Amino acid sequence: MDTLNRILIKYFKRDLEKVTGVQIDSSKVEKGDLFFAINGGNNYINDALERGASLIIGDNRSLINDDKVIKVENTIEILQELAKIYIKNLKVKVIGITGSEGKTTTKDIIFSVLSEKYRCIKTQGNYNNQIGLPFTIFSLRDEDQVAILEMGMSSFGEIERLCEIAKPDFAVITNIGDSHLEFLINRENVFKAKTELLKYVLEENVIIYGDDFYLQNLNGIKVGQDNNNNYIISDVISTFAGVNFSLNNEKYSIPLNGIHNCLNSSFAIVMGKLLNLNIKEIQKGLSNIKLTNMRFEKIYKSDKIYINDAYNASPVSMKASIDTFRDLPTEMDKLMFLGDMLELGENEIAYHKDILDYCLKMKDIKVFIYGERMKKALDILRTDKIKYISDKEEMIKIIQPLKEVIILLKGSRGMKLEEIII
Repeated sequence: MDTLNRILIKYFKRDLEKVTGVQIDSSKVEKGDLFFAINGGNNYINDALERGASLIIGDNRSLINDDKVIKVENTIEILQELAKIYIKNLKVKVIGITGSEGKTTTKDIIFSVLSEKYRCIKTQGNYNNQIGLPFTIFSLRDEDQVAILEMGMSSFGEIERLCEIAKPDFAVITNIGDSHLEFLINRENVFKAKTELLKYVLEENVIIYGDDFYLQNLNGIKVGQDNNNNYIISDVISTFAGVNFSLNNEKYSIPLNGIHNCLNSSFAIVMGKLLNLNIKEIQKGLSNIKLTNMRFEKIYKSDKIYINDAYNASPVSMKASIDTFRDLPTEMDKLMFLGDMLELGENEIAYHKDILDYCLKMKDIKVFIYGERMKKALDILRTDKIKYISDKEEMIKIIQPLKEVIILLKGSRGMKLEEIII
């Protein structure tokens, strides 16, 4: 981390011990790390020192006086500013990915494809906000060539701030959906917030979902199934193991289920072409995809298969998950356990009712729901084709005696439906 050490010495105008890594969690600090004491982190400065931190940046309220501790007015602002300076001094191409759904999966696929030719890093887990993105930037090393950064938000100005820090060279906007309506009220505002990214990236380096109502009139490289797109998805064939499809008549296969993953993979194919990968390299990257956990993840338990898609949920992603599950070619009996979708604002019950209406069209699939919003929606529908379950222990009791079944778990993160996997 020679570049970072030069930046730190210049920024703080003093000689400092050499930094070998960066942490924001004191329990993960190792000898030589720089520890940012954010969000109450002053309480853990002594812990970081004992673990061998070579430098600590805390705020002015800290009572600890040590040559290794630098006190600042706002630790998060310094984290962001140093990350901004750091990435600017690296020879790295930056890809910013945003959208209401599919960000993480698209990030994972792009990483898999581009890693066939370049040394890449990507956002880990859900580190996609005002703290997580700069922290991810500090995982870059001088020899890295591509940074694939997920950009999340819940309100106006947040994407813009992330772009100010990371200065993306390329952008992917996956779609405009109903996530964060609790804060942004409607999709028009989601569109405005997500597209703050566009003023930082040349339109020839912007990849967008061309079938999306809000994105279709933007300038950029459009990907989708409609014929007016620059890259057209066609000839989709689903199997239990994944999907085969064509993009502008070039054939590809992915070890993922769902037509929505043809779209996510197509974003990666186009990005690969922009960065001069050939078809063979791209397909090899697609074949080696390793998704972040809880994204339609198949978990095998004796005579049961769980589809753990329980990381998060919105109306769009819920329907996509249901469709993908419905279309899985299998002789096994199918059950769905669906939890509440959070952060949908004042119309949240209407969104849940719409999902339950959608479920009523499913044939030969038993549907169970969990959560107060789902229950309120079911009370409106008054149907006995969908069963409300009040607690997870009851869900487990339903599942335990079953054999040769495949079970979909889908809900927002706060519902933690993965806890019923036995």
